[in-house]
Amino acid sequence: MTEKRTMRNARLKLGGAALLALLAGCSLAPEYQRPAAPVPESWPDQPQLQYGQGQTQATLGRQPAPAVAPGQGVPAADLGWRDFFRDPRLRELVRLALEGNRDLRIAVQRIEEARAQYGIQRGQLFPAIGAGVQGTRQRLPRDLRPGGPDSSSISSQYQAGVGLTTFEIDLFGRLRSLSEAALQQYLATEQARRAVQINLVGQVAQAYFNLRAAEEQLALTQRTLQARQASYDLVKRRFDGGVASELELAQAKTLLDSASADLAQFARAREQAVNALVLLLGGPLPPDLPEPAPFDAGQLAAIPAGLPSDLLTRRPDILAAENQLRAANANIGAARAAFFPTISLTGLLGVASPSLSNLFSGNGTFWSYSPSITTPIFAGGSLQAGLDLARARSNIAVAQYEQAIQQAFREVADALAGEATYAAQIEALRELAQSSARRLELSNLRYEGGIDSYLQVQTAQVDLFNAQQALVGAGLQALINRVELYKALGGGWNEATVAAQDVDAAGAAGQAAPGVPASSEPGQ
Repeated sequence: MTEKRTMRNARLKLGGAALLALLAGCSLAPEYQRPAAPVPESWPDQPQLQYGQGQTQATLGRQPAPAVAPGQGVPAADLGWRDFFRDPRLRELVRLALEGNRDLRIAVQRIEEARAQYGIQRGQLFPAIGAGVQGTRQRLPRDLRPGGPDSSSISSQYQAGVGLTTFEIDLFGRLRSLSEAALQQYLATEQARRAVQINLVGQVAQAYFNLRAAEEQLALTQRTLQARQASYDLVKRRFDGGVASELELAQAKTLLDSASADLAQFARAREQAVNALVLLLGGPLPPDLPEPAPFDAGQLAAIPAGLPSDLLTRRPDILAAENQLRAANANIGAARAAFFPTISLTGLLGVASPSLSNLFSGNGTFWSYSPSITTPIFAGGSLQAGLDLARARSNIAVAQYEQAIQQAFREVADALAGEATYAAQIEALRELAQSSARRLELSNLRYEGGIDSYLQVQTAQVDLFNAQQALVGAGLQALINRVELYKALGGGWNEATVAAQDVDAAGAAGQAAPGVPASSEPGQ
């Protein structure tokens, strides 16, 4: 007897497991496999440039892609932006932008939208149960009265109960595939929000550096204008004394007018940089911002480049592209399941009565159960077209995923090329500015001594100003390049560094992106 009971229990368990497996269904989606990364396993070699005091020319060679910071440094994706940006004013501007920027607010609401869409799709996996009361009152002609021609022409019926609306048993995984696709779309939206924040942090930094560079150029132009005004006054006195020619006076006036035009240009650039910051912040610049740090090499921390494979797990745009690929893969499963039968279930349990007053007091219990099964026979080729469409979109998603990896690889490689060359370029420009200043000083002495014409002074003034402006511009590009490298490696999402090892501030300061010291135009 015990053995029979045991066998009966085993059959019941087996039947229950089979029923659960039937209700759970299977998935017809292809097994997901991450495509191979279409980029090399290491960064390309970078040019090795050296240019220093005492060298007559730069030396050019090749070297492996540098780790911008020691290999034990904090990865860029884990380096908080408060640690990467060392200017207190810039840190405050980034904080304000993260609070007020409208693009970021839209990205956050996109996440809520995708989360709601996922919830709607996932809800179809579960039965929907509702309660309700329904009444019907109708007049029938004599020939259709249930009690005969002499019965009452008015009939009433009232129902109340709990019902199971049409519920699809997901036998072939169609609903689960659609739910998985919605989940991956939601996750892709979350990654898109991370990408928006990273880009916003980088845009604020670039706009701030553009503002600081415009201020440097404006100050330099003001000093240049003062020096050229003094030079013009000197030539004017010599012209009034009959020593200088009218041509020399016109040359001095040309330089003065050119500096005045440059002053207006850089004043406009400064205001436009302020406007760009205001847009990114979502409001006006506060009057109580912290004092800015010097516009030099200590503005940014150093970061390690890592390996190209790190991008697959740290770059939000690549992660979003992979989520889109997973969603397209799940949609193939839903398209395949459309070829198979659909099983639905509808049920109702409640009470019924011909009068509303006796609805809950009589013996009017009733129930109904309506299973249905439908299978496609002919759909004009739409089911096959749907499957072909899902496969085509999956192939597109694969190409987009690979394209995102290639784009990320290029961005990092470009930034590494900048890290390898900007220091030598800035050192050369700094020496060019110094030699141009000395040349202008000697040209002034020779002109005042009557040895050379004013044309030599004019040429020297133009060359010095151009060299100083180029030095400011190269320093700006070096800082922006370091920000681009930070973004390209996935940095800018964390406010504080999350790695166990902190960045060595002293060591990083020595390798920070080269900046531009304030310079003047001596000897004019």
